Amino acid sequence: MTAASPARGSWHRSNPLRLLALGDSYTLGEGVPPDAAWPARLVAALEARGIRALAPTRIATTGWTTTELAEAIEGAALAPPYDLVTILIGVNDQYRNWPEPEFAPRHAALLDRAIALAGGDARRCVVISIPDWSVTPFAAGDPRGRVAISAAIDRYNAMAKANAAARGTPFVDVTGLTRDPALASALADDGLHPSAAQYETWVHRAIAPAVHTALGV
Repeated sequence: MTAASPARGSWHRSNPLRLLALGDSYTLGEGVPPDAAWPARLVAALEARGIRALAPTRIATTGWTTTELAEAIEGAALAPPYDLVTILIGVNDQYRNWPEPEFAPRHAALLDRAIALAGGDARRCVVISIPDWSVTPFAAGDPRGRVAISAAIDRYNAMAKANAAARGTPFVDVTGLTRDPALASALADDGLHPSAAQYETWVHRAIAPAVHTALGV
């Protein structure tokens, strides 16, 4: 933690928490209203615990790869340090069939940038796993097949998890939730992205508990 960063767990007693969410369509909340996407639901969950928080700052666009996210971060008017930075990226690298070995270093560079935006405190970053889109109707016509897509998602997530572990950054697995038959059909109208109900489940069963631990509350 840098000298400029607030003491761990202290901000909710004075200034509202500032959240920066980095990613792609899953962080944007494609197909659902902005207040139904998981970053907004996370803020609501924090406030339910008595932690004041501002509306999340999102650097996220549908279709972004790791490269496009990195370019957007460099061009954004950001105001670090943020109290919490989340990163969920990689599905479009996989979807576009980019060479898999290139993902780990690109993800690592993004994670290092995220940690810097969190004031240098790796505990204030949370890496979120890539959802498994192979279980959605959108994947039905993909020539790679559902089994191969799912296996690729696992490999990408293993690289992201290793990057997080190497830096002491929390890693949150939402992939298992997206494969849960009880949730897999809870989708937006596009038949690909999660519905508001699925995002709510992500937050309460996976993301919020990890964030509470990261923030020391």
